[in-house]
Amino acid sequence: MKPIFNAAKEGPRRRIVFAEGEDERMLRAAQVVVDEGLARLILVGRPAVVGRRIERYGLRIRPGTDFELVNPESDPRYRDYWTEYHRLTERRGVSRQFAQMEMRRRHTLIGAMMIHRDDAEGMICGTFGTYGLHLQYIDQVIGLRPGAKHFYAMNALMLPKRTVFICDTYVNLDPTAEQLAEMTALAAEVIRRFGVVPRAALLSHSSFGTSDAPSAQKMRTTLELIRALAPDLEIEGEMHGDAALNAELRLANFPRSRLKEEANLLIMPTLDAANIAFNLLKTAAGDGITIGPILLGAARPLHILTSSATVRRIVNMTALTVVDANAFGEASRTHRS
Repeated sequence: MKPIFNAAKEGPRRRIVFAEGEDERMLRAAQVVVDEGLARLILVGRPAVVGRRIERYGLRIRPGTDFELVNPESDPRYRDYWTEYHRLTERRGVSRQFAQMEMRRRHTLIGAMMIHRDDAEGMICGTFGTYGLHLQYIDQVIGLRPGAKHFYAMNALMLPKRTVFICDTYVNLDPTAEQLAEMTALAAEVIRRFGVVPRAALLSHSSFGTSDAPSAQKMRTTLELIRALAPDLEIEGEMHGDAALNAELRLANFPRSRLKEEANLLIMPTLDAANIAFNLLKTAAGDGITIGPILLGAARPLHILTSSATVRRIVNMTALTVVDANAFGEASRTHRS
């Protein structure tokens, strides 16, 4: 995380929304973010609740001084927000009354609307509820980045001897070869922000053509697609998991492999495979030290965490969101010029 933290501190201090601003972990993370000077925080929460919990946890941060507090029950932008939300979703079954109600009770929706209206540059959400619930509001308000066709989720695991990135861990149940290729290219782009050269492995029960099962054929098709989509990416497959992480084993059995070193980006054939592998490794070998989930494909910088997110993970993801926001800002300036 060191390159990410350095980049976050060196760039402009971006406005990052903590959607669950009443959550203890969010408040403790906010103290760290303020102390580290990583971002200008915006917390969504009821003032009385946030105030009581800050005192209860012995924190030093204060609303109006260290962070902006958005009261979901009373905000002068409420009418503008719900009318804009209704405009965006009126052809997706959202009525005026429902838009008004949602804008009061869905903090992720409030944060997404703040980004949409340029009142913030990024958001962290997802410490409760399902991943899909939060993604629904992001999809409705923020949508996909230009050229992207789908959202994806990637997690990073800091293991004793290596760091690996695994996807898709939360969004697509059975991604197509086209989706896997797009996801791989998006994931590689994010990995480079960590100062790491991405080396991707397409994982399967098949090893370089030993099976013609549909899932194996899908991974072989993905390899051909990604070569056209990202020709400079070091990638190989389809292969077993041990061959991905053990270059000596892989090259002994497949000496002409284009992947010469250990893979650090593991592309799984299904969501089940990705999520199971991630959680097994996290528990058995990684001491629970993770980064993510990192949302891929969104038009603006924001990330959906999970209910198991720790304070440290929230801080890490805040730094990454700031770096994402800086990259987005630079890209926007380049486009305008």
